[in-house]
Amino acid sequence: MEDTRRVDTVDSKETEKLEKAGGAANGAVAVAEKDAPQVRLAIEGMTCAACVNRVEQALRRVPGVVDVNVNLATHSAAVRTAGATPAALVEAVVNVGYGAEQVLDPAEEARRQREEREREIARQRRIFAISAVFTLPLVLSMAGHFAPTTNPFIQLLNNGWLQWALATPVQILAGWQFYQDAWQKLKARTANMSTLVVMGTSSAYLYSVASVLWGQRLGITGLYFEASAVILTLVVLGRWLEARQRGHTSEAIRRLMGLRAVTARLLRNGAEVEVPAEQVQPGDLVVVRPGERIPVDGVIQSGASAIDESMLTGESMPVDKVAGDEVIGGTVNTHGSFVFTATRVGSDTALARIIRVVEEAQASRAPVQRLADTISAYFVQVVLVIALVTFAGWYIYGVSQGHPEPVTRALVNTVAVLVLACPCALGLATPTALMVGTGLGAEKGILIRGGEHLEKVHKASAVVFDKTGTLTMGRPVLTDVMAAPGFTEEEVLDLAARAENRSEHPLAAAIIQAARAQGLGEGDADDFTAMPGLGIRAQVDGRMVLLGNALLMEREGIDTAVLADTLAQLQEEGKSAVLLAVDGRPAGVVAVADTLKEEAAAAVEALHQMGIDVYMLTGDNRRTALAIARQVGIPAQRVLAEVLPEGKAETVQQLKAQGHSVVMVGDGINDAPALAAADVGMAIGTGTDVAMEAAHITLMRGDVRGVPAAIRLSRATMGKIRQNLFWAFFYNALGIPLAALGFLNPIIAGAAMAFSSVSVVTNAGLLKRYDPMAGL
Repeated sequence: MEDTRRVDTVDSKETEKLEKAGGAANGAVAVAEKDAPQVRLAIEGMTCAACVNRVEQALRRVPGVVDVNVNLATHSAAVRTAGATPAALVEAVVNVGYGAEQVLDPAEEARRQREEREREIARQRRIFAISAVFTLPLVLSMAGHFAPTTNPFIQLLNNGWLQWALATPVQILAGWQFYQDAWQKLKARTANMSTLVVMGTSSAYLYSVASVLWGQRLGITGLYFEASAVILTLVVLGRWLEARQRGHTSEAIRRLMGLRAVTARLLRNGAEVEVPAEQVQPGDLVVVRPGERIPVDGVIQSGASAIDESMLTGESMPVDKVAGDEVIGGTVNTHGSFVFTATRVGSDTALARIIRVVEEAQASRAPVQRLADTISAYFVQVVLVIALVTFAGWYIYGVSQGHPEPVTRALVNTVAVLVLACPCALGLATPTALMVGTGLGAEKGILIRGGEHLEKVHKASAVVFDKTGTLTMGRPVLTDVMAAPGFTEEEVLDLAARAENRSEHPLAAAIIQAARAQGLGEGDADDFTAMPGLGIRAQVDGRMVLLGNALLMEREGIDTAVLADTLAQLQEEGKSAVLLAVDGRPAGVVAVADTLKEEAAAAVEALHQMGIDVYMLTGDNRRTALAIARQVGIPAQRVLAEVLPEGKAETVQQLKAQGHSVVMVGDGINDAPALAAADVGMAIGTGTDVAMEAAHITLMRGDVRGVPAAIRLSRATMGKIRQNLFWAFFYNALGIPLAALGFLNPIIAGAAMAFSSVSVVTNAGLLKRYDPMAGL
């Protein structure tokens, strides 16, 4: 007979799922709205923020484009469309002077990008080495500029024809990539960083050539071969160092990609067959031996082991797995062999979805970058105007002051402006920090879906926790066994468990599990009867056993006064207290509760120390909710109990209306309406489809300390972004006027430009040393 008794109890996980079912449909709608078709493009030829802006503008002009995110750090574009074809998007990018290709397989694209990056690093290193050989003598020749010398070697190096011979290979070898890029942009009627480099170095080089060939006839004597050669060499050095550092920032993706198993051992017709991992199909039986990496997701059929899931969840201790437990592809079997049934393969595995989430996050753009984007849209044009004004101003000034070479002085300062004014740092300031931050989060089990969510969460002023499954374990467990006079605790637990053996109630499962752990509760009861809303009656070894609430005891005429104080205390603690009577006598009380997670109190305390208000939201009764709140450290006035799923979203909206930036923390689709309504929704889960699609941030571990860790990570990342943007703006705001006023020579300007991008990327890379979980 089905057991449907009623007791004053904490909601079980199963009960809460039924209560929340009404809100699931709304959550599904919220999830579906985020799944607009997206086309990913690999972009070639972008070198600065101006390039990013032009590609984005070109894509936005394509009919049917809904949203565009172009990322300089990953050389990619994510385009949400409402009908625009990939071919039309590629054509739009090509028409403005850049290369484009649709990304069909993110894993293959990541591999291709890594190989291209390695080739680019080697190419820039080679160009720099050759250029440096030709440039070094030109640098030595500069000694004669600062002090008169009779050294024959220095005098030889100052020979115009020799300098021309040394500078020309550098101009061609190091400058070719800039000339090629500038020409493509010129054909598309645009300009970028390469335009500035080409104009600056070509001006210095051609002026020097004219000085060698026709200096006396034209009245010019200055040689600036060393300036053009040193500038190009330094710019190439900057590109080499930048490419190396950018490779380091994408380390998280490479490490995740490295978790994939290459082969799988399938069980077919009683024999083991080794096949490539990508050939595994749902339903296949897969054999895993000690030390092997699990190839796909599945459910264990036989055997047991401990699985190292640290790279996916951040959990350092191996997790024990037995038959019926799920395993995740990419994790490592530490010991023991087992056979599991494949359930998710290929791009459907948890690891593939995690990689996809991290890639999308790293390709996204934080709102804080809008100012840099606005400036970069007009940057190159403004610099060209400033350069023209600089040349005209210095020429007019030189003529008016009777300067012997007004053209030379005007040209030098103009070249300094053109070379210094590079928007690379602006373009890299945000995406590099974003790449490191989201990658670090993935390594710590914190999956952030995009830059906008990373930026929003650092503003959190209120965190709302769902209770069951989030702050608590989400399943009832036995917490107390109290015996009446004449009985022992072991006897009470044994009789209760044996009476419950035929019950399907969640409380029965908790009692039986605890008894079995102590070697008790073996054997079935006779004459089992479930009494809805009251409890059960059963015969155990010829003894009449009643197990239920006070109403059942009263109806059966059993005086439980001896247990009244114990019963009241347990109920005050928010526990489900069940009375046991044997042969008409009160025997004891067993208490069951959805227990608090060990780390919950530490997480709440950390949030309080960060100045964040913490709320608890639950559909459970207020007495139970307050008991949990007391244990975890949440004030009673911030406990919102007996709230239905649809009411949770309304509560979140009310907090937002009060001026709070709200983070909602729940355990999946049951909390989807509230997760969608919050400024940032965080799902507690193990990387399931529902958890990752319903929330903006997914905490792969069931550890709620991930909530303050995510906020800490966001604050640290946003700090790096602000530092990068400040220095990028400061560099250009200070450097361009100094160059225009003649305080910076072209060589110093070239060095400053080359290392500005490197410093921004390096600063972002320092974020990898940060541990958001430290001290939690």
